[in-house]
Amino acid sequence: MTSEVFGYLRDDTPVTLFTVTNASGTEVGLITYGATIVSCKTRDRSGRLGDVALGFSDLSSYMTHSAYFGAVVGRYANRIAHGRFVLDGRTYSLATNDGPHHLHGGNRGFDKHVWDAQPFDAERRRGVTFSRVSPDGEEGYPGNAAVSVHYALTDDDDLIVDYGATTDAPTPINLTQHTYFNLAGEGQGDVLGHRIAINASRYTPITADLVPTGDIDAVDGTAFALRDEVQIGERIDQRHEQLRRAGGYDHNFVVNRDDDRLVPAAQLFEPTSGRTLEVFTTEPGVQFYSGNFLDGTLVGKGGRAYPRRAGLCLETQHFPDSPNHPEFPCTILRPGGQLASRTVFRFGSRP
Repeated sequence: MTSEVFGYLRDDTPVTLFTVTNASGTEVGLITYGATIVSCKTRDRSGRLGDVALGFSDLSSYMTHSAYFGAVVGRYANRIAHGRFVLDGRTYSLATNDGPHHLHGGNRGFDKHVWDAQPFDAERRRGVTFSRVSPDGEEGYPGNAAVSVHYALTDDDDLIVDYGATTDAPTPINLTQHTYFNLAGEGQGDVLGHRIAINASRYTPITADLVPTGDIDAVDGTAFALRDEVQIGERIDQRHEQLRRAGGYDHNFVVNRDDDRLVPAAQLFEPTSGRTLEVFTTEPGVQFYSGNFLDGTLVGKGGRAYPRRAGLCLETQHFPDSPNHPEFPCTILRPGGQLASRTVFRFGSRP
């Protein structure tokens, strides 16, 4: 593992880049700004390394743009309708940064803060633990929340992400990792040729504002039936009202599970490179976002612009807007309780 200064905030606070490499050469770059994955280099079927994570080459771009490339988002990932929720009889108002709604923690969510960092090097795994305290009232949330994100790259090409949190007052909390993947390589066109499978028999439909309707629908017979591997481009433009509303996929899938153990959530295969990505999680949902809002205005690390659908996200999570839907799995963390969540990104290749 190496570390170096990635850049400085306007007040001269340094942001550190940690580069973590395993025994097979897989490499992950992590910065203290947003606990962000800035690069992820994996091997294709011929053994060639390539960066599969969208991102920027400089800190100022991460500070200026709000695409959430590679960041940890919170205090609540995804949307909370109208920036409001009721908790224990009290109404809380949050920052509204997505039209009338609250998105990914607000105007200055977890992705826009410098986290404390503690690197580690253990047997067959190495990485960084990031931590910060989100103070009471930050972006409207109640309670002081102490949050940690533990990244561990193993010699088996697993990137393990462990989330933890405690609080001194009841608060909603929902953390996720927002890396945009393109297994052909960062800046190498769109992801429509990728083949995807999602371990979900149901999903949560959305309104025209991309917030859940409150329904949980079966995927059978629709473009959302992705349990068997399909090419993304085969279905993304089908005539389906849900696809029209999102401009593609931007939906929470309900992961099939019998308990709260780690289970498969999704898998991805890119035919030209042979690269694969498997995602496992203890979370009840995974947001498949197909990069619909990318429009070619953002230029990535390799100097190439990111067109629409240049990358996709598989954001393991609790359901969007859960504080306003008691029928959804609960996201309220209370004093004395502890959030403990694990997601594993497993990299590989196949013929």
